[in-house]
Amino acid sequence: MTGASPRASPSPVAGLAQTAGHGASGHPPWASPAPGEVLLEARNIGKRFGGVQALKDVSLTIRHGEIYGLIGPNGAGKTTLFNVFTGLYPRDGGMVLFCGAPLNMASPHMVSAAGIARTFQNIRLFGNMTARENVMVGRHVRTHAGVIKAMLRTPGERAEEAAIRRRADELLHYVGIADRADDLARHLSYGDQRRLEIARALATEPKLLALDEPAAGMNATETAALRGLIEGVRNDGLTVLLIEHDVKLVMGLCDRVAVLDYGEKIAEDVPDVVRADPKVIEAYLGAGTG
Repeated sequence: MTGASPRASPSPVAGLAQTAGHGASGHPPWASPAPGEVLLEARNIGKRFGGVQALKDVSLTIRHGEIYGLIGPNGAGKTTLFNVFTGLYPRDGGMVLFCGAPLNMASPHMVSAAGIARTFQNIRLFGNMTARENVMVGRHVRTHAGVIKAMLRTPGERAEEAAIRRRADELLHYVGIADRADDLARHLSYGDQRRLEIARALATEPKLLALDEPAAGMNATETAALRGLIEGVRNDGLTVLLIEHDVKLVMGLCDRVAVLDYGEKIAEDVPDVVRADPKVIEAYLGAGTG
């Protein structure tokens, strides 16, 4: 990790869970649930690819203010469910409620505008743009200036662009890579690229931050720093959905964990209960895990 500690100054993400969804997308404000209340509820989600039933009546609840883990063996349906939640895949059955209302998952940008932001298992940054510019791109989902104002460079558009830049710098500092703001994304270390993805996701002002295997490819030091960042995000009021193959990280970090196997949910509970579940041991963890 490079740059200043993300805990060194007042958090730029504190309170985002109460304000997300108020941007220029035209979506109405979403009422933010109180800590412990259900933020996202999936009911009987189904997804089929040709003759393969990738998800079978998957139901789960994610509570406001928690870190929720989603694990399972390869091919269990974790990323498929993740992609349904974030609008990349249309569901074939069931429904998703977000803040107590049906979630419009017609497209990823509509899901983002509603207050769900994600990172990807395979890093998807703009390699020839700077770290700051990458975060600024994420911020544009909450801006007001349109194409005409941008072309005319009106005073309002210039002021908004300056605010976007300041916000990007705040978020780069928050994730600990402020000193790399002017570096091209492709020149950042692997760990810093992961942090940059999180900063870009936070720029959308989410209520739910969905992380798809953020520790993949990290060494022990980078993973420990990532854990601290995720805990800090939760402590600042955001809810986190975490898909991760690092079982030790999930069990030590998450408040509750769901386990998928062959597209079905076989467990959902606190880590100690999930770890001891015979179905989970058989499907994924192995008898020697603990």
